[in-house]
Amino acid sequence: MKIPAELRYSSDHEWVTTGSTTVRVGITDYAQDALGDVVYVDLPDVGTTVAAGGSLGEVESTKSVSEIYAPVAGTVSAVNDALASSPDLINSDPYGQGWICEITLDEGVTLEGLLDASAYGELTNN
Repeated sequence: MKIPAELRYSSDHEWVTTGSTTVRVGITDYAQDALGDVVYVDLPDVGTTVAAGGSLGEVESTKSVSEIYAPVAGTVSAVNDALASSPDLINSDPYGQGWICEITLDEGVTLEGLLDASAYGELTNN
């Protein structure tokens, strides 16, 4: 399983980019592997305010339907429209073209509570 060192991770298997007040969010390689073939993604609406741990949408696979949780609090500022016609991008490129949305962080929100690559690797036994 890939666990890029430059990202931060939630214990719910979402990843977050660092270094900006707007972060990109997706699900991890571990999560997409556990889901199996992704066939549909329910994306949040741009402008939606989310709380850390709140629902961002759902990912439906041939095995199950799973919630996508917001790893940080903020406002959805962009969504990956390519997932509407190609939800399998989550399987083929979870850290690249398979991103879910971008969130502009609420004032004062930091990524301090999220896991680094090493801690996420321990969580997933990788």
